[in-house]
Amino acid sequence: MILEMKVPSPGESITEVEIAQWLVADGDYVEKDQAIAEVDSDKATLELPAEVSGTITFKAEEGDAVTVGAIVCLIDTEGQAVEGKVPSVEAEPVSVTPEVPKHNPVQEASYASQIPSPAARKIIAEKGMDPKSIQGSGRAGRITKEDAVKALPSMGSQPEWGDRSQNRTKLSMLRRKVAERLVSAKNETAMLTTFNEADMSSIFSIRNAHKDEFFKKHGVKLGFMSFFTKAVVRALALFPDVNSMMDGDYKIAYDYCDISVAVSGPKGLMVPVVRNAEKLTFSGIEKEIGRLAVRARDGKITVDDMTGGTFTISNGGVFGSMLSTPIINPPQSGILGMHNIIERPVAINGKVEIRPMMYLALSYDHRIIDGKESVGFLVSIKEALEDPMTHLMEEDIKNTFDL
Repeated sequence: MILEMKVPSPGESITEVEIAQWLVADGDYVEKDQAIAEVDSDKATLELPAEVSGTITFKAEEGDAVTVGAIVCLIDTEGQAVEGKVPSVEAEPVSVTPEVPKHNPVQEASYASQIPSPAARKIIAEKGMDPKSIQGSGRAGRITKEDAVKALPSMGSQPEWGDRSQNRTKLSMLRRKVAERLVSAKNETAMLTTFNEADMSSIFSIRNAHKDEFFKKHGVKLGFMSFFTKAVVRALALFPDVNSMMDGDYKIAYDYCDISVAVSGPKGLMVPVVRNAEKLTFSGIEKEIGRLAVRARDGKITVDDMTGGTFTISNGGVFGSMLSTPIINPPQSGILGMHNIIERPVAINGKVEIRPMMYLALSYDHRIIDGKESVGFLVSIKEALEDPMTHLMEEDIKNTFDL
């Protein structure tokens, strides 16, 4: 029996995926539940397991975009695993697109070959290229839209020395979706960024004094993210407009804090969500962020892990960023950017002292958040970080850390 394997739905609202990589070869014998392919959706990369055991025949190639429910491969359940021999598969032949016939010299020299299609003409003009420099693949050698998209502008005269090769690779569906969302956020929101700085001396002191005991008790390190998450939760309670979103002519406000945390994974930037952060302890936040970071690193993050979120924290400081303007993660209204901690001279009670300082950046949607609220929100973050004993711990470290 030949089973048609179809693309399962990886999540609500996802209608198309891309075959990122086949993990087996065409004609291989596969076991039931064996991972046979990686597929990219616009939210995550997922593994596709074999539904039955048998020999496999591909119906889609790597890089193909296929709709949810489409057939991607056939599995012949009567096939047997034979060492050193690939079992034959009696399956429907895979359709092959016929090659484009070669153009004869008369056609290539025709007037039509010098005129790009309307869509191609626009792209060529945007690139500032000469149509005569592009080889057309259309009928009679006409320049098609695809020809124009693939054409590369001249990079000037090349020197006689050095390697100047180029590599053209297609972006993954996830990366393309991230790019689309970032451009959309810039174009469709009234985004503005406000800045401040925080003296991290108190947090350094608390961490140095209790990190060993904290790790021994909870099995996770006491990092900066738990302090920032706690500070954000406090600020969102003080300035609820920051914890809301635009929905057409309506504002949706949330009485809970689902904090999205930007982490770097093998497939690029991931933004998993720490649910109900307002109810988590310091150790609970560190454990959850650690769990999500490991899933992102191992490529096991799911759509559900990244769905939702009412506010985002991005820590560019781990890569050495000193200052940046983070882009809002739509449909959220705000994102907090953390940066590198650098010892700098600052004025303390009329005297110059060296302190570990961090620049903070809050990007927000001005359509729903006014300047007063945005500045007040960031100031409250600064207050909590500079005096965590008062604002985050209620003067009781042992009880707060559950030591």
